[in-house]
Amino acid sequence: MYGFYGRLLRLNLSDRSFAVEELPESVYRDYLGGKGLGTYLLLRDVEPGIDPLSPANKLIITAGPATGTLLPGSSRYGVFSKSPLTGLYAESYAGGRVAPAIRRTGYDAVIVEGASDAPVYVEISDRGVVFRDASHLWGKDTYATEDAVLAEVGQKGAQAVVIGPAGENLVRFACIENNYWRSAGRTGMGAVMGSKKLKALVFHGEARCEAADPALLQEAARRIREKGRDNPGVKAYQTYGTTVMVGTMNGAMAFPARYWSMGTDPNWENLSGDKLLQNFEVRARACPNCFLTCGKLTTIKEGKYAGLKLEGPEYETIYAFGGLCGINRLDEVIYLNDLCDRLGMDTITAGNLVALMMEAGERGRVKGYPAYGDAEGAARLLEDIAHARGPGELLAQGIKRVATELGLEDLAIHVKGLEPAGYDPRVLKGMGLAYATSPRGACHLRATFYKPELSGMIDPSTTEGKAALFIEFENRLTVFNTMIFCVFFRDLIHWDDLVAMIKGATGWEYTREELARLADRIVTATRLFNTREGATRADDMLPARFFNEPINDGRDIITRQELDTMLDDYYRLRGWDQNGVPPGN
Repeated sequence: MYGFYGRLLRLNLSDRSFAVEELPESVYRDYLGGKGLGTYLLLRDVEPGIDPLSPANKLIITAGPATGTLLPGSSRYGVFSKSPLTGLYAESYAGGRVAPAIRRTGYDAVIVEGASDAPVYVEISDRGVVFRDASHLWGKDTYATEDAVLAEVGQKGAQAVVIGPAGENLVRFACIENNYWRSAGRTGMGAVMGSKKLKALVFHGEARCEAADPALLQEAARRIREKGRDNPGVKAYQTYGTTVMVGTMNGAMAFPARYWSMGTDPNWENLSGDKLLQNFEVRARACPNCFLTCGKLTTIKEGKYAGLKLEGPEYETIYAFGGLCGINRLDEVIYLNDLCDRLGMDTITAGNLVALMMEAGERGRVKGYPAYGDAEGAARLLEDIAHARGPGELLAQGIKRVATELGLEDLAIHVKGLEPAGYDPRVLKGMGLAYATSPRGACHLRATFYKPELSGMIDPSTTEGKAALFIEFENRLTVFNTMIFCVFFRDLIHWDDLVAMIKGATGWEYTREELARLADRIVTATRLFNTREGATRADDMLPARFFNEPINDGRDIITRQELDTMLDDYYRLRGWDQNGVPPGN
């Protein structure tokens, strides 16, 4: 085959063994790589009903046929598992410099199974596998761990993915980190690694996967760069990164503030991209072969955090700690961002949990938690969560457990146990469909449907026609995640580009319609995984507050009927029954 190696690596941590498995071409033709391959392997290898933190769970890491090529936006890897946070299908992606190194090991995927009886990290290359003791690294933060394992392996060009204390202590929203500030952030992948006593994976090698038509790939890359030359969205990413969304979302009155009780933050300008550029030292950074340079290496110049440096903060972290928690200073948000990165925790879930306790405290429902605006109190609580101690012990179990044990079900905002990103569905109603139907919980990235709603492509306040356009976006971005492309290229890489790129990489000539069917096959496979874990239509539901509490002076709300209408349309167009069950199941 072109574009694939046709083999995967299986690591068994229980006995520290490994094996190479070949896959037939038919699997790749039906699923491609990335998300398609990861989902296929997850369905095949993970038994229904297993405990996500048991040795029976798998951690599957994949690259795609675009990885390691010169195609812009292709430096991403995917991670797939059964989520310890939701108990359902889990996927997460990260950029940085790791994906090309994974590709150079000579495998299309790595499956980690079993569990070590002592801390371990694993070196993977095209020359073999080495299991290394990690006892001296246990307890170290992610930055120190990454530095240590790369120094110990001592291979030029090697890259590592690591966990911090949160993963070690089985915090159910612990993430996997690489290049210090890049995160496979959502659904608890770091906890899966922690349950297996796996502190890090290090990748390096010289393997090269031959493309079917390198000239076609070069032409595709040239065309994408040409499209991006004067694109206003590209210019915004290059200037502000994702912080541009702070102003955009407050302008749309869909910026979640004070734990989902408001659609704008009165102090939003203090959290904006303009404020970042004005008050901090900011340098643009990019993943390999990418011209978006959306990463912003930010250094705090003065105050108690002077000298603190990180790549960020991203919009989602600003919304979670700034908007939801009422913390109106960017240096405080950056400090909390850095703390989460070092500890190895998802900032969206962490910020939502801290804000939930702030809101519950303000309503007199709990005592002893920080109040709105208390960044130092939030930092202490994050440390407690990461070490599963004191008030953080319960919060480390995730929002469903917190809501149940503290009687906060009426306040808690989540879908399937995963908190939404910073796009309020009471204003952007298509995001309500996105949150409800995403297999991993309230996710904004499977279709990035805020884009057509904010850009005027479709009226954000209507539900008519939403499901059809949503499926169009979801299918195209599902193919993105098989390659694996960054979703920020959604305005530049269209169906005809995908057809050409896949042909250039693999030699396989799909039509647009065939790629849409391939995407539908993958989306349906994620649904099948959740169906066999007991998920039903009742789980495709938004939090009650979205139906009962209007925002923006009572103007904006989504009704249960509106969501039900979109769900009915979505299921029908996917070919599922009225309960969202695919045929034959």
